[in-house]
Amino acid sequence: MKFNIHGKNGLISDALREKIEKKLSSLEKYILIRPDTTASVVVKVYPAYQKIEVTIPSKIGLLRAEVKHEDVYAAIDLAIDKLEDQIRKQKTRLSRRHKDSLAEAFLNAQPLPTSKEDVVVRTKQIVLQQLELEEAILKMEMLGHSFFVYNDAETKKAAVVYKRNDGGYGLLETQ
Repeated sequence: MKFNIHGKNGLISDALREKIEKKLSSLEKYILIRPDTTASVVVKVYPAYQKIEVTIPSKIGLLRAEVKHEDVYAAIDLAIDKLEDQIRKQKTRLSRRHKDSLAEAFLNAQPLPTSKEDVVVRTKQIVLQQLELEEAILKMEMLGHSFFVYNDAETKKAAVVYKRNDGGYGLLETQ
């Protein structure tokens, strides 16, 4: 992860810059953050308090924290706590959404129609996005779908990732 740290109404010391970079780097153990992702940090100094604003674009959404405190180092710790809470909340939301959809599907299971005519109910056109496999799985989970069609960033060809009945993932690649 890259860092864009700047201050308003004051200068950022090297010690403060190192503390911010160290604390934000610890977030990488919770989520996949691409090496080219830039975390923006703004430190504003006011007479009565300091304010720190942190913004990190990630695969699970935009992570943002804004904290006011008398001590800038305490503000950094509080901002990291807020970001960790956001990550935890998003991960819980993803896992619950998936579990709930499986439970509903099981409870609302209806027998398959016995007619031999298959009728197309809905047609949808999509634009394939160029993604890596992990990103495609994350998008599929966030949408609550059982499959996701995308252009593989490595092979540059259309691919489908899907949720298997055993809980794993499958990948269909085109030739």
